[in-house]
Amino acid sequence: MQIETAVETPAPVTARIPWEVACLMAAATSMVLGLYWDLAWHRSIGRDSFWTPAHVAIYLGGIMGGIAAAGSILPATFGRSARALSLRTVSARVWGFRGPLGAFVSAWGGIAMLTSAPFDNWWHNAYGLDVKVVSPPHILLLLGIVAVELGGLLLVQQLRANAPQSRGARLEWLMFYVGGMILSTIMITLEEFANRFTLHSALAYAVLSTGVPLIVLTIGGASGHRWGCTAVAGVYMLARLLQLWIFPLFPAEPKLGPVFIHVTHFIPTGFPILLMAPAAALDLLRARRSAALAGTAFLAALLAIEWPFAGFLMLPAARNWFFGMHYIPYQVNLPDPQWPYRFQPQESSLAQFCFVLAVGLGLAILSTRAGMALSARLARLRR
Repeated sequence: MQIETAVETPAPVTARIPWEVACLMAAATSMVLGLYWDLAWHRSIGRDSFWTPAHVAIYLGGIMGGIAAAGSILPATFGRSARALSLRTVSARVWGFRGPLGAFVSAWGGIAMLTSAPFDNWWHNAYGLDVKVVSPPHILLLLGIVAVELGGLLLVQQLRANAPQSRGARLEWLMFYVGGMILSTIMITLEEFANRFTLHSALAYAVLSTGVPLIVLTIGGASGHRWGCTAVAGVYMLARLLQLWIFPLFPAEPKLGPVFIHVTHFIPTGFPILLMAPAAALDLLRARRSAALAGTAFLAALLAIEWPFAGFLMLPAARNWFFGMHYIPYQVNLPDPQWPYRFQPQESSLAQFCFVLAVGLGLAILSTRAGMALSARLARLRR
């Protein structure tokens, strides 16, 4: 694939936010809502059909992403109107087509998502109805979702770079919003290894250190806002809390056995990881451009706040609607009533714990370094 950037002088940009950007924000919302809804569906009902409302919400987001991409690429490639000429001045060329780079990324994401749908159906028919997030069709779907969201982020940043000052604040918040949607999507995968049972193990913190600094620093740093990383983490936490508090209000019952837990309502994904504190540590230190210092601060802040909070979540005081620790999926066969409230150590010795934590520190530093580099490149994006 060959990419060439156009060389025309950029045309004046109006203060109106293009419909393609609004469409991609709606797509990101629909996809994340669908993902959380689908997880709750599996925990409460089971995979009774491909055509569940949750799946429709996910793939509707992919379709909207494709429509938004076509709305930028086709006019820039074939149009002759003033808007088409304006798009062409801030476009890239891919395989003979022209358009903003974000539109091409979203187009690929939409195609990947639609490809994953029959793949997922075939996978379940061949290997059974499971609730695993980490499977080939699900990974392809998540990659497609992230690509659609990333395309929206690139379009917003392009507008920020070429927009008048009057539109800056609105676009900044759109950047935080789509960044929070990206983080929410990635966290669904990371929390397969950093869940409620593993948060007193070094492995969970090593896994979180691999992806979170990279995402929040890339987006928060590129925004230029003093608390950009914290804002991105805050959007993720708000999205998680809303699904935790809203889904249990709706009735649901299992349709796929075996059923071990009596369920009468949707079982949401658990309480979010407290990422705002370590994100704030990155905000405080990223100006120093020291990945070692910022990465160490991220891991230290994450351990300092999440370790004791994870211990609290295992107590009876957290078994209520606010913290949601009493929600247990119907297919969980409990060895004893206290099993959901015990940690499952992932390291067999103190030496192994220290080794894994040291690896996590190295990953945090590398992730922080990559996030700093990518944030600088994203901030310079013009096309």
